[in-house]
Amino acid sequence: MAVRCFHLHPSIQSISIITNKEKYKELCQTEESSIPLFLQYWWMDAVCCGKQWDVALAYGSDGSVSAAMPYLIGSKMGMPYVLQPQLTQYNGPWYRPGCDIPMAARQLADHFRRLHLLFFQQNFGPSVLTLQGWENYTTSSRITYRIEDISDPQRVFDGFDKQRRQRPIRRAAKVLSPVEDLSPEAFARFHAQYWASRGQRDQLSLDFIQRIVQVSLSRQQGILLGLRDDNGLLHAARFVAFDSRCAYSLLSALNPQGHANGASPLLFWHIIQRLSPLTQAFDFEGSMDPGIAFSYKLYGAVPVSYHRVTRYRNPLVRCLLKSKVDE
Repeated sequence: MAVRCFHLHPSIQSISIITNKEKYKELCQTEESSIPLFLQYWWMDAVCCGKQWDVALAYGSDGSVSAAMPYLIGSKMGMPYVLQPQLTQYNGPWYRPGCDIPMAARQLADHFRRLHLLFFQQNFGPSVLTLQGWENYTTSSRITYRIEDISDPQRVFDGFDKQRRQRPIRRAAKVLSPVEDLSPEAFARFHAQYWASRGQRDQLSLDFIQRIVQVSLSRQQGILLGLRDDNGLLHAARFVAFDSRCAYSLLSALNPQGHANGASPLLFWHIIQRLSPLTQAFDFEGSMDPGIAFSYKLYGAVPVSYHRVTRYRNPLVRCLLKSKVDE
């Protein structure tokens, strides 16, 4: 029996399927100014290195992307789950200005429904003002602390508590000077030494810290600053990442062998001055812990709410994973 062979036309052979991540990479290039830092393709690629991440997309009536939502996907008990990547305060959705948000949100939520997730948890940033379309998810309000306008550094400094922030800063400034020659590798080691001195293991690997700091600095979207005394001793160091709307204080460390009083407030002050012409707001990466929250208020920071959005496959899964996911 003769065998009939079929050959695709060259034009058909050249057709390739564009993945959601490829579409999203292009979207981030064209909409860079409106997509927040933690949702940017380059950021997700860096913090999810060696792990799997993808993007949910929603489309408007004209066929263009109306919303996008990058996410880290893992597996537990043989089933997929979605959580925040390390060092990433927010993911959540990006909505194209003027889009039909409820319709776009339903498309995004439907994407995750089709994944049959064991559980889902993401923090939606403060810019997400409505939770329409996410009614089948459990939401809780959380708080971060921000200085909303850092355009005038002197006004920012005047808002610091005089006794517990301004005075220590002036005192520390007499013995400590800012340095910008700290390498990502040296900072990662300093960070690990700091946590070791507290009897704890650094939750972030040296490679992870180096990679995030390096890529942010190379894109001119990060500041790595240290404080040294006249003997060259490093007292404190901090890494901040930013976009045109907000800067985020992500990593910091103090010298485990001892550091000058006021080193941490002085470091914040130097960084805010450098960021003033580059972004609008400064986010302390606030905590729900009352003591930490109080310390940020001493800088004149105000509470800013955002939403944690969660869904479990069933109540038993929630009970089993509560200690890991809800902490």
